[in-house]
Amino acid sequence: MKHYLFLALALVAATAQAQDRPVAVRGGTVIPITGEPIQNGVLVVHNGKILAVGGANTAIPRNATIIDATGKFVMPGLVDTHSHVGNGDGGDGSAAQHPDVRIADAINPRSDTFNKARAGGITTVNVMPGSGHLLSGQTVYLKLRGDATRIEDLLINRTFDGIYGGIKMANGTNSLRASGGTFPNTRGRSAAMQRQLFLRAQEYQRKIREAGDDASKRPARDLQMEAMVEVLEGKRIVHYHTHTHYDILTVLRLREEFGFRVVLHHVSDAWAVADEIAAAGVPSSIIHIDSPGGKLETIHLTPENGAALERAGADFAYHTDDGITDSRLFLRSAAFGVRAGVSRAKALEAMTLAGARMLDMADRVGSLEPGKDADFIILSGDPLSVYTHVEQTWVEGVKVFDRANPEQRPYATGGLNAFDDAVLHVACEH
Repeated sequence: MKHYLFLALALVAATAQAQDRPVAVRGGTVIPITGEPIQNGVLVVHNGKILAVGGANTAIPRNATIIDATGKFVMPGLVDTHSHVGNGDGGDGSAAQHPDVRIADAINPRSDTFNKARAGGITTVNVMPGSGHLLSGQTVYLKLRGDATRIEDLLINRTFDGIYGGIKMANGTNSLRASGGTFPNTRGRSAAMQRQLFLRAQEYQRKIREAGDDASKRPARDLQMEAMVEVLEGKRIVHYHTHTHYDILTVLRLREEFGFRVVLHHVSDAWAVADEIAAAGVPSSIIHIDSPGGKLETIHLTPENGAALERAGADFAYHTDDGITDSRLFLRSAAFGVRAGVSRAKALEAMTLAGARMLDMADRVGSLEPGKDADFIILSGDPLSVYTHVEQTWVEGVKVFDRANPEQRPYATGGLNAFDDAVLHVACEH
């Protein structure tokens, strides 16, 4: 069991070293996303940020650590807009809507699901509560740093101050209960309950505004309403689970009525309403599933969804919904998209910068540009090739996965439960 302790110490040492010297990756094909691929390119990072991206003549600091990427590809770390890594949960059966529940309070930061995601090249992830509710709680945006022992270590800014995630809403069959009770048993009732929640939030918002600086006039603090006011004010994005074409249009009506920002998730029937989605200016987070089945409402899910959205001019990104799709296999979503008609440039953007936009993080991640976070991956070959592996994953200038490291390789190659509960073995060594 000592190798688990060795791995933890190695990550700490790598973090310290990354701050001391710049790192230059040179000789490979650099895919910046915001520009054309650069043959024999150079990427220079230091202190967690990108210093330079360019061709072979790009200046490299004399004290830089050099990584030879000849014959390889370098691109931004992947952004997964919808995942359930971290073994979290969400709302419970006490009510259909839980805007006060934070998935961040239920995540295990030492879960090996994060190691598997790093092995798949994922560096930024939107962790969602479950979908069995109309509103199951607040999502959390995480950076998959390798030194995490607390959830704060994975938060975008390492603090719970401010907005650090969105909110998860859903319609369709997931939230329906035949017995009713606190849950709806029809689609119409689902929409009515969501409208009522927004009306409550508007009233709470009005009272706060009218009270101004007079604390005595402010309404009693309500955690549910606080989160919903953040939605109304556009500070917190609604990540909306929806599948059928008519459920998608219901979301667009609610968005028009209450003015909230929204990302459509799954949208199995996106191809049927791509023009309406584009006209609304709403982005979609979609999934490729090579073994469809399960829900009746996904019966019309097609690999051509991405191509239909691109043709319509609607923005979209891919996601894993891990464990629906294993995080280690995320990169192949782009390849499947191209096979189904998505342009190569858009497919790669849908794995990176498009997802960053949907998490309000495009100023930090999703492309290789000076000043952005040093999140990147080194691939053994073309990102769209079935033979390509993620060889290294770097987050903020720190290598968090190395396929050549025998201690880390099993995270990429092992079975479903590879290295589960490794943290317990680390603790035992202490």
